[in-house]
Amino acid sequence: MINVLVADDELPAVEELAFLLGKDERIGTIHRAASGAEALRALETESVDAVFLDIHMPAVSGLDIARAISHSARPPAVVFVTADEDCALEAFELAAVDYLLKPVRAERLARSISRISELIKDGSKVPEMITVDQGGTTRMIRRDDVSYVQAQGDYARLHTAEASYLIRVPLSDLEQQWAEAGFIRIHRSYLMSLNHVGHMKLAAARPSVTVAGAELPISRRHLPSVRDKLESTRIRPQG
Repeated sequence: MINVLVADDELPAVEELAFLLGKDERIGTIHRAASGAEALRALETESVDAVFLDIHMPAVSGLDIARAISHSARPPAVVFVTADEDCALEAFELAAVDYLLKPVRAERLARSISRISELIKDGSKVPEMITVDQGGTTRMIRRDDVSYVQAQGDYARLHTAEASYLIRVPLSDLEQQWAEAGFIRIHRSYLMSLNHVGHMKLAAARPSVTVAGAELPISRRHLPSVRDKLESTRIRPQG
């Protein structure tokens, strides 16, 4: 069970998030704090695996709390909760596990809890973050949220469940850099994440794979290596 602390200077927001957390069977004790100072006191006296911090609290902000606990021998996982994305870059520089926008949706919260579970299981492993630009705003996304990558000239488009982002890195460079993270080349224009593989048709006239709802082509050139990788990871192709 994951014991958590919810900190927000608005009590209704504390209770709403605590209610949503309480509906998840993976969550154990839920501690509440109505200020940053109260959150720090709770962290000194309670055993907490994860903290859900509102960023914009007066006096002691969520970012202040994250900085304070980052020096602990075993700091809890940090999830920031806010109404805007202004501090996303700084939040992930503090090794945040996730960044939730208000109002928090139940399905999005469930993903955060899964990430916390993974972090606890893997020890101190911090998720790989990527800096992207969206409409002139710099933000951070998790690499494990990227389902596939599409080549666009000297750029690469990263596709996630929520949006796509263009970065100035050639697909060939990402193929080398992300190989250990489970990304494989399936076509001259595509990399895919093995963690997001859905339906596959490797024996068809036109081999393809469905990744996050998108059907991507597999070139004849890359088909043997795709087969080998799927067999080594025990993913069974269909058709």
